[in-house]
Amino acid sequence: MEFLLTKIKENLNEQMLLLTISNPRKAEEIKKYNIRPVLVKDKLMFQSAAYTKTQVFHKNLKKNELVEELERLLPSYKQVQLQAVSSELTALINKKGKAAIKVKKQNNVVKAQMQMDKSHLLHNRTKKYILPEGTVVPFLKDLGVMTAEGKIVRTKYDKYRQINRFLEFIEDILPHLSQNREITILDFGCGKSYLTFAMYYYLKKLKGYDIRIIGLDLKKDVIKNCSRLAVKYGYDKLNFYEGSIEEFEGVTQVDMVVTLHACDTATDYAMYKALRWGASVILSVPCCQHELNKQIAASEFEPRTDYGILKERFCALATDGIRAKILEEQGYDTQILEFIDMEHTPKNLLIRAIHRKKQSDKKKEKAAQQVDAFCKQFGFTPTLWKLLQEEGGADDE
Repeated sequence: MEFLLTKIKENLNEQMLLLTISNPRKAEEIKKYNIRPVLVKDKLMFQSAAYTKTQVFHKNLKKNELVEELERLLPSYKQVQLQAVSSELTALINKKGKAAIKVKKQNNVVKAQMQMDKSHLLHNRTKKYILPEGTVVPFLKDLGVMTAEGKIVRTKYDKYRQINRFLEFIEDILPHLSQNREITILDFGCGKSYLTFAMYYYLKKLKGYDIRIIGLDLKKDVIKNCSRLAVKYGYDKLNFYEGSIEEFEGVTQVDMVVTLHACDTATDYAMYKALRWGASVILSVPCCQHELNKQIAASEFEPRTDYGILKERFCALATDGIRAKILEEQGYDTQILEFIDMEHTPKNLLIRAIHRKKQSDKKKEKAAQQVDAFCKQFGFTPTLWKLLQEEGGADDE
């Protein structure tokens, strides 16, 4: 361990690119650390990014502070990778604290390029987007997000960031989508379909997946315009239909269901449909969670429910917490993630659920008990839970 620490300390300079500490020995809250050098007011610091299951925490450290942090962290993790301009170090740490270290010299071309390019030291580096500015994307131009030259329209920058953030979520779930057959994706409440077109473009054009995407919305004029654009771009497997989530019966099997800002219980009906189709992936950004606001009945929580805005926020969070737990009960690994910065929209939470290949009856039973107890405590009867119970779906998968 001392030798490993010495080798790391030797590389704590401007030539270091990235230090990753991962694979915790115990089920720790922090899954991994990414540490990189940054220049803050022309002084060398080290930015540490600590990743939990759902969040990232950043802090800047001086070299001596980082060394103290490493002395504390290294015994608790099994793997270390250090990338520098001239070399790359990997280490596997056993239970006794001994490290098996391998060092590989960097390619001369890479080395020369990194020595000339100091962009890795910038504290606020330019973010690399999946759909980069400067590359003309036809649907972004027609939807008013991008100019004919590939520049982002100033008033549409938030929408541009939102589209790219959504594609990052799609990128994360690619291992759960088959590349050996046609994939069916449903986008309920697609609206103007910025994200629907982005999803098709990314999966079909950039990644080469065989996909069929169906967009569904109640607005006839919106569906007509989206259908026109799909034909214009030659997106032959991107179809739009007018209709409600509850009544849609156009398919029998679906791989992924997407709901973005489907209002109130429309999100519940979309999730219910996804469960009945056995969708591998569910991505949902809920909106207007009014249902529980009208149902809540718990006098002991009146300080939280006597004031309209607090009651509304509590019920919105409760709604999405219940939905996530129900999806766990139905055999999904579920996360609630930040979709886009709160400053751009208050509806910024995304529920991501991925169907578990290995089912755990114990985990499903625990989730069911948690939902049932929480709902009884506050007098809640959420639509998704009710739909499943009516058909016996809350008791078996």
